[in-house]
Amino acid sequence: MPVPNALEVVTLLVDDIERAKIFYQELFEPEVIFQDAVSCVLRFEGVAVNLLQASEAAPLTEPVPVAASASGARVLLTIKVSDVDAICAVLRDRGVKLLNGPINRPWGRRTVAFADPSGHVWEIAQDLG
Repeated sequence: MPVPNALEVVTLLVDDIERAKIFYQELFEPEVIFQDAVSCVLRFEGVAVNLLQASEAAPLTEPVPVAASASGARVLLTIKVSDVDAICAVLRDRGVKLLNGPINRPWGRRTVAFADPSGHVWEIAQDLG
């Protein structure tokens, strides 16, 4: 029997749940599936994103410790779009600071990257065909 590979939820450990909720709700405008004082689950197309206050994550990751957000990028979340440059304009209008791009990559994609308030890196990518 193969190991299932249907991704249901991505949990992002955040430093400030209120700041994270505002960032994600203003940028992506997702439906809120659930929220309480330490978490907020948002419906993205095809997957749910759970924002979880990092101080609450230890029971979920034990015995692996929860890393500090300042330790550097540990994940890159990619959203495929048809026009990276148009999305860049939207990101800039919403006050999002771009980390890099837009840039044409040698593997046939045009990408731009930005980080959320806790340092999770997101990439917007367009196939160049």
